[in-house]
Amino acid sequence: MDKPEGAVRVLHVSDIHVDVPLRHVPLGGWAGKRLMGGANLVLRRGKHFRRVREKVKVLDRFWRERGVDLVLCTGDYTVLGTEAELAAARDVIAPLTEAPLGFVTVPGNHDVYVPDAVGRFERFFGDLLETDLPELRTDGDWPIVRLVGDTIAVVAVNSARPNPHPWRSSGRIPDPQIDGLGRILNDSRLAGRFVFVITHYAPRLASGKPDSFTHGLVNAEAFLAKCATLERGAILHGHVHHCFHVKVDGLRASLFGAGSTTQDDREGLWLFDIEPDKVTAARGGWVGDRYALTGSPFEVR
Repeated sequence: MDKPEGAVRVLHVSDIHVDVPLRHVPLGGWAGKRLMGGANLVLRRGKHFRRVREKVKVLDRFWRERGVDLVLCTGDYTVLGTEAELAAARDVIAPLTEAPLGFVTVPGNHDVYVPDAVGRFERFFGDLLETDLPELRTDGDWPIVRLVGDTIAVVAVNSARPNPHPWRSSGRIPDPQIDGLGRILNDSRLAGRFVFVITHYAPRLASGKPDSFTHGLVNAEAFLAKCATLERGAILHGHVHHCFHVKVDGLRASLFGAGSTTQDDREGLWLFDIEPDKVTAARGGWVGDRYALTGSPFEVR
């Protein structure tokens, strides 16, 4: 779609899942869940993400050709949350961070896979976690608030946590961030702006129903209750590897899941045009050997 004159164009991507050869994982890091995750990567998952680096290079061309101003990524840069993966992922996505109005992100559950990964994301992605309103932080670096020009705000909350239990991959937004989110969305400095609230976990599935307790956002209701005050905006997430858009009763803001932007046969992304009196969204995916829009633009209400 042609970029409207004067519009700010925003790209939403997610779940890139860069991996590295397993020999780069220290022997001491293979205990418990990571051992099972490594086996799954070799036997099943890896075959769906073999072209990640190639696809991110194509994605770099896509955002530049489409005139994207701002890139938002909702986490899961890695598979096992190792130091080698996070270092590689930070290098792979570097071109995306050159968007003129910036790059805003959150970690995903794979980036803090097990307890030994805690703090690594901040070490490698810390330069991307800056906030324009540091006085509104309530939980370390979070929430993050970016004021983009005069028309957009991005509010990022961290829902990712380690899940050492092999069969659990759920997330939770800490209570201080939930409380802080409510204050942020009512802050006068966000008044009149289109607000993107971004987090990793999906508050709802494409059906409009909550995800399971073992896979989803366990305090999704509390999160959505705070978002109910949002008059103009959208809630962006990843985690569920299907690209979709859904409306939820009681919310003015729509939910947009980018799925995985790099998984074979499920590639997804969203492109938004923010104008003073109108916001449009269009779904994108992988077509042949490139990223392209795969759905007609529609107005976000």
